[in-house]
Parts: sequence; structure tokens; C-alpha cells
Amino acid sequence: MATVHPPEKSLLREDEDDKEKARKRNNEIISSLGKEEGWMEEYTYEYQGFWYPSVTLVEGVMWVQQNFKPRHEDILLVTLPKSGTTWFKPLMFAVMNRTHFDLSTHPLLTTSPHDLVPFLELYLSHKIPFPNPDTFYPPQLFQTHIPFTSLSQYVMESQCRIVYICRNPKDVFVSTFYFLEKVRDKKLTPLSLEKAFERFCKGVSLYGPFWDHVLGYWKASLEVPDRVLFLKYEDMKRDSSFHLKRLAEFMGYPFSVEEEKQGVAHDILELCSFENLRNLKVNKTGKIITSNNNQVENHRFFRKGEVGDWKRHLTAEMEDGLNKLIEQKLAGSGLAFRDSSEA
Repeated sequence: MATVHPPEKSLLREDEDDKEKARKRNNEIISSLGKEEGWMEEYTYEYQGFWYPSVTLVEGVMWVQQNFKPRHEDILLVTLPKSGTTWFKPLMFAVMNRTHFDLSTHPLLTTSPHDLVPFLELYLSHKIPFPNPDTFYPPQLFQTHIPFTSLSQYVMESQCRIVYICRNPKDVFVSTFYFLEKVRDKKLTPLSLEKAFERFCKGVSLYGPFWDHVLGYWKASLEVPDRVLFLKYEDMKRDSSFHLKRLAEFMGYPFSVEEEKQGVAHDILELCSFENLRNLKVNKTGKIITSNNNQVENHRFFRKGEVGDWKRHLTAEMEDGLNKLIEQKLAGSGLAFRDSSEA
């Protein structure tokens, strides 16, 4: 089968003069950015109204804005960190490539989802080698955390489809806290749950403020529903089969009647289940490079994946405060979150 050139060759502008000018301009911008005490490193940086945990990621966002040119048939998975990225990457990859790979020898069995679906602002800015191009078939699937208002003009002009996954902010916060507890620079003072919660509510979180990030894609999904699908993590957990079919339809890969009879959707859900992925050797022992150039074990990305785990970690006061903040920030938008106890 024909393969696709890695994105750094086919989707990026190559003019060296433009690149050098962009580097100088970017460095000037970065030197003037506002900053606060950091989550992963010493500081977190504000760029275009959102907070990034490292200069590396700010550079990555700039690089994507200036260079990434998707084709109209490509698909972009967008999430906030710890909102289901590690689940939806394999789901969408498996849906798109189900005619290319047999489930018994599927790439997901031996390769991390994070290696199969490139994280744009990290891969493109630092030229980390893309996976073997034999695993790529047109169109291509990419993943990013970039806010809607910071997407490049090329993304908007390309007419590519965007899938946005949203998760309850209480679970996002708890999952983020325990993930960063493991990858935070060891030279820094440990960050307490209470202090981290205060920052989250202040809006100084990974790619936050949470509300602005979510509302950007929520509003876009209402304005251009044929281009932006807004899907809640909790809904996918409650009825995975229904929402996988909905997702496949939006992506342009609907399940045929014959596939329905053969249980293809069920097989994909089994392949990409949290338990199955977590127990694979590659996800137990492998590592990936993070934005601060450290290596993080793949198993760190498989914590629990539960809906409502926040109840084990947040106090009643925290819950009440965040509920009120959520209600205030989402007022009038039509977007609301349900707790796991609600059907």
C-alpha cells in the first residue's frame, strides 16, 4: 500500500529565510511573556491568553501556527491534558485504519498511542522523529492541546475536521495533579493539592483557563458542526458503542451494515479499552519524551480513567467552590457538566 511522507516533509513550509525571521520574532515574544510559578518547571507562561507549562510548548504552539498545514481530509484530535487523550488516540487511529491492519497484529499492540498519533506542538517544534511512515495512510490523524483561538490560519482554511474531547473539570484537575506529581522537576518544592487547586481555579493550569479552552471549541461546534465535533468523556464512558459510531460517522469512516453484523465497533472498543492498553508490554515499559525533554514512562498515562474519581480527593469545600466557579464561567453557554452519579 502507498505510504504518506512524514508531516515534516509534506505539511510544513520549507523557506529557510522565513524560518529564521520567525525564530527571531518568536524569541522576542517569548522573552516578554507573563509568567507564574510553574506546574512542571520553575515557571508557567502566558501566551495568547492561555498558560503553558514550559517555553518548549510555547515555541511548539508558535511553530504549529506558522508551519503546520493539514489537508482538508486530515483529522485533528484536540483535548486539554488529562481529558481522555490516551483513550481517544487509539480509538480514532483504529477507526481510521481498520481496513489496513488486522486486530491480531495491530500497531497498537506494540506501539504507544502517543507514538502512533503525533502530538503536534512537541513533535513539530523539536523535530522528534515521526513513527515509521508505513503506519500512516492518508488521511492522517494529529493531536494537539492548542486552544481554538490559537489554531493557525492554515487549520481553519484547510477545512480539516476537529474532534474535541471535554472532561469534567474536577476529574481533569485530579488527574492532572497526580500525573504532574510524577513528572514535576525534582529540584522544585513539591506542589500540594491545595495549592494546585488554587491555581486551577485561578485559571493558571495546563493550557488553561479550563473554561476558556472548553468554551472556544464548544462555540465552534455550534457554529460549524460539520467541522467540529464536541464530545464529552463521560458520555463516551456511559455509552461507548453509540458514541464510537457517532465519532466514526463524523470522521468520515461510518461502520457499514456488514461491519455492524461482524461486531467491528465492539472489537475496536475491546482493543482500545483502558485495561487492555494498560496491560500491554509497550505501555508498561516504554517511554516518551515530554515538553521538558524528560522521558516519562508510558504507564504514567494510564492512571485510572474513571468518571468521578475526584470524589476521593477533593474536600466538600473544594467541590462546592469549583461547582460555583463552573456555573459562573459557563453561564449562558448551554454547556454543563454532570457528575458520575447522574445517569
